[in-house]
Amino acid sequence: MSISFDDLGLSRELLKSVEDMGFEEPSPIQALAIPPLLSGRDVVGQAQTGTGKTAAFSIPILERVDPRNKAPQALILCPTRELAIQVAEEIGKLAARKRGLFALPVYGGQPIERQFRALAKGAQIVVGTPGRIMDHMERGTLRLDQVFMAVLDEADEMLDMGFRDDIEAILEKTPEQSQRIFFSATMPPAIMEMAKRFLKDPEILKITQKLLTVPTIEQIYYEVRPHQKMDALCRVLDSQGFRKALVFCSTKRGVDEVTAHLQTRGYQSDGLHGNLAQPQRDRVMGRFRTGGIEILVATDVAARGIDVDDVDAVINYDIPNDVENYVHRIGRTGRAGRAGSAFTFVSAREHYKLRDIIRYTKARIVQSQLPTLRDVTNIRTTRLLDEVRAAMEAGALERYTALVEQFLDDESTSMDMAAALLKLLMQREFGQEQQQDSLSPAENQGWRERHSDKVAERVYGRQSKFSGKRGQGGKAERSPMLRLFFNVGSKMHVAPRDLVGAIAGESGIPGRSIGAIEIHDRFCFVEVPEHLADDVMAVMNGSQIRGFKVAVEKAVPKS
Repeated sequence: MSISFDDLGLSRELLKSVEDMGFEEPSPIQALAIPPLLSGRDVVGQAQTGTGKTAAFSIPILERVDPRNKAPQALILCPTRELAIQVAEEIGKLAARKRGLFALPVYGGQPIERQFRALAKGAQIVVGTPGRIMDHMERGTLRLDQVFMAVLDEADEMLDMGFRDDIEAILEKTPEQSQRIFFSATMPPAIMEMAKRFLKDPEILKITQKLLTVPTIEQIYYEVRPHQKMDALCRVLDSQGFRKALVFCSTKRGVDEVTAHLQTRGYQSDGLHGNLAQPQRDRVMGRFRTGGIEILVATDVAARGIDVDDVDAVINYDIPNDVENYVHRIGRTGRAGRAGSAFTFVSAREHYKLRDIIRYTKARIVQSQLPTLRDVTNIRTTRLLDEVRAAMEAGALERYTALVEQFLDDESTSMDMAAALLKLLMQREFGQEQQQDSLSPAENQGWRERHSDKVAERVYGRQSKFSGKRGQGGKAERSPMLRLFFNVGSKMHVAPRDLVGAIAGESGIPGRSIGAIEIHDRFCFVEVPEHLADDVMAVMNGSQIRGFKVAVEKAVPKS
């Protein structure tokens, strides 16, 4: 019988953070480790990366740390700077609802002066590599006298890298009564020797590592910004034409939101998560099995009861938090000898999760580019023509042939009629005429500007947020312009074409709609249509131009 996070006796704030992060129930290592750690026991845990061990030691730390005390109270040692950053970020997410808590990553390769200032301001949780932690201890910028919990994460890897002396020196500086936790993928004798020396009556926890084999199905990932994921999902669905697709979200709220968006856009879809009553779940599953719905959106826990052989594809709308969930998810397609595909959306900040999946499954996951609107239209046109060809081959067209003969006159041909019917059908189906294959990038941008509203409405079920205002005569009206401040300038080698290309590419507004551009050494001003300014700022803030992170705001009016 599985347990829930509620069964672990966690605080209301942490339960909410756990839910926000998409953890529906504890992973095996979390279920084993959290109770003894909350009780103050020392622990030696054997668990691989990708099994949820970061939350296993972070949750007990966050339950016990005092936010009023700015001194370091918990120390986590990691073998690499990348892991230190990942751990600090996950602790930050778990601590989102606990005010005044701060987790600081400390590692080599970053200016040490910046770390001096951060430590001086106060950090209750310090996550770092052994070498840099030792450096701060020797300089007197990091004191461990108030540390109540010390964690070795991936202890075997740190020993293999030659950090044993540093680790022992650091542990000796922590208070004797502090709680100590070792997590390791393997248990070499050196780990057990250190445990015997530094741990008091430790509880030994071991998660038997399952053989993580990945089905032989096509696996693709797309790098997608979080706010673009819904459009990305629609483009994948439209370009692939799945009969049955399973979409995974990390949270119940995410399932509800994605399902609502898909239904609004006309997709035959429904959602499945733990808050649904059993009769509702049975009804949704029944419709998915029989083809009543084409797209099922689900959480990991809710999907456990899904046993459907003819799922064409799995789409990881949210990349899973651990490796085993990835394997379980994609294993629901490509069954019974059928072909299957798995698509995963990954943000720039989630690449470490993808690396863990590839590392521990040895899977070949290939990056691909999202289909463009033109790709979607061409694919759907090809499908439509294939359906026409199949209808011709099936025959039984006598009734319709007679209607065609009655319609034709001396001045028209069957070719003209077929072309006219195809044109009308495509306009009704796609909302636009077929594109020319020979469009250049600039011409294709112009096509998108002319047709983006209709394509967005017909293909994606909503009006484009960048649709222009038009007068009664149908011509676009020139809207008032608003001046925006950008924090990049000529010293960064930014030219007008870089600004126009970035704004048009990120926001989708026509390049010709961008007004005057004024570039200074370290900043610039760009005019955009006033009614689009908020959208431009929303998509441009945090993006990059020539490798520099962009900050955009409304310019202060000239006095």
